Amino acid sequence: MKRFVLSAFLAAASLSVFGQSLIPQPVSMQQGSGAFRFNAQTQLVGSTPEAKRLAALLNQYLKKQAGYELKVVAKAPASNFVAFNEKTGLPAEGYELKATAQSIQIAGKDAGLFYGLQSLLQLFPEGKAEIAAVTIEDHPRFGYRGLMLDVGRHYMPISFIKQMIDEMARLKFNRFHWHLTEDQGWRLEIKKYPKLTQVGAFRDETLIGGYGDRMPQQFDGIKYGGFYTQDEARDIVKYAADRHIVVIPEIELPGHSSAALAAYPELGCTPGPFKVQTTWGVHKDVFCPKEETFTFLENVLTEVMAIFPSPYIHIGGDECPKDRWKESEFCQNLIKKENLKDEHGLQSYFIRRIEKFLNSKGRNIIGWDEILEGGLAPNATVMSWRGEQGGIAAAKENHDVIMTPNSHLYIDHYQGKDRKQEPLAIGGFLTLEKVYSYDPTPKELTAEQQKHIKGVQANLWTEYIPTPAKASFMLFPRALALAEVAWSPVNRKEYTEFSEKRVPDYLRSMEKRNWVYRVPTAIGMPKEDTLRGNQFTIHLKSPVEGAKIYYSIDGYVPNETTHLYAKPIALTIPENRRVDLKTIVITPEGLRSVVATTTLVNGTPMPDKQPRKKN
Repeated sequence: MKRFVLSAFLAAASLSVFGQSLIPQPVSMQQGSGAFRFNAQTQLVGSTPEAKRLAALLNQYLKKQAGYELKVVAKAPASNFVAFNEKTGLPAEGYELKATAQSIQIAGKDAGLFYGLQSLLQLFPEGKAEIAAVTIEDHPRFGYRGLMLDVGRHYMPISFIKQMIDEMARLKFNRFHWHLTEDQGWRLEIKKYPKLTQVGAFRDETLIGGYGDRMPQQFDGIKYGGFYTQDEARDIVKYAADRHIVVIPEIELPGHSSAALAAYPELGCTPGPFKVQTTWGVHKDVFCPKEETFTFLENVLTEVMAIFPSPYIHIGGDECPKDRWKESEFCQNLIKKENLKDEHGLQSYFIRRIEKFLNSKGRNIIGWDEILEGGLAPNATVMSWRGEQGGIAAAKENHDVIMTPNSHLYIDHYQGKDRKQEPLAIGGFLTLEKVYSYDPTPKELTAEQQKHIKGVQANLWTEYIPTPAKASFMLFPRALALAEVAWSPVNRKEYTEFSEKRVPDYLRSMEKRNWVYRVPTAIGMPKEDTLRGNQFTIHLKSPVEGAKIYYSIDGYVPNETTHLYAKPIALTIPENRRVDLKTIVITPEGLRSVVATTTLVNGTPMPDKQPRKKN
């Protein structure tokens, strides 16, 4: 007799013992005794402008949570208060939080004080205005903790961008990389060049389905586009800055420039005509490295710098085909004139020209790892996306690096193996666990070289993401894993505790804040497609606090009409038979997981009997 007992294992961690959980995991968190209970007489203490601002943010939360606002004072009373104290000497962006039965005190400076408040807000239990006694000491592992949103392929409304920034702040991200220009759309108003948005912001139609789904390809025939005015962009910059997030704009060059060429064809190597692209992928027409082009780009970047105070300006540099440069007499003469090796050298020349201009204005460039080809610009930071090799090479040359490998951090990839159950994605397969497993500091680097790894970022490309709902579905819960990769010490990370305790709590809170996310499958479902034996006991746990698990053993899709999981599932499989165990998770607000299936087999079962055909 073979007996299998399959259990959802919950790690014993200090965070889960007393019902408090944070994402990302702090450096140190110790339980105290008792709890601080808010009431209408509680006072908020803040003497500096930032402390008063944070007190106001806490008041906003308490008004929703408890129905009252508290008095803000400059000096702490004897007890029953929450104090925001400016403190120097802590690690960058670090904070201390101490909650006792008498008071809550948060200490830090600037971003650190803000992150202390974000931790406090996460610690509120459901429906209660109280905080269990706790002492936290915390600071980030990396100084750059980013998410990228591509609005070139699909425009995203300002309301969604602000919602995303709010959630980033809650998770202690501090860089919002805004990918603003693409072959399929130019999204930022440039006053000196109005046709960039009049022409470049709109494409005639959009591809239906995946790139290779239909041959010949089919299109929807609907004009599509949109852009952000400079005032709207400034509003986003300020909104993010209030939450200690720097907005890094990206203006793609020299490739991915079809939309700009459609507006100003004189910037190409051929007369055109050019169009705002209606298909995805890489397109051969790119900026021609003429003086006219550099004048245009410098004027554009001057307006960009006036909107975005970020010390970094992202200039793309990726996926620039060299076909037009090879065919261009001008480009070939320029290669000879500048004593360049080839077209890769010409790309390096192009990037160096732009870097020199931006450096003269006190800014630095970030580029995708293709900017290494032909020689790296002197002060460039490399964003390593084609695996880690570009980042490793750059760090060995003493250049700063942001790790964003497509193997672990491209969150436009599928989240499940069964693509028929998943929304259309660009390809790949990236699980929550794989994101969580990522370590941005390659072992190939020495300790000194690893100092050049400034941080980590996940990228949301939107070829197949036309709506905010789908964007949030692709972001979460994988962004939760990235938050912990970026912030938490390696020795404080533990995937089972993260995924089985803290993620379920966090996803429930997200649902209450009107987020859409991908509901994980039931914890405890075997990862194997097939298990062999004659007796099975299967223990399951909900991956979202308050969600229900439904299951079936008859081969049909489970839903609210099938078995509700309430106790371990005990199954005995007759000899030479099989049972398909299927589960689905349904959250309190009605979000659903995909159907997870495991086949339980005893012996060699006969093939399923096919239903008789009706005459």
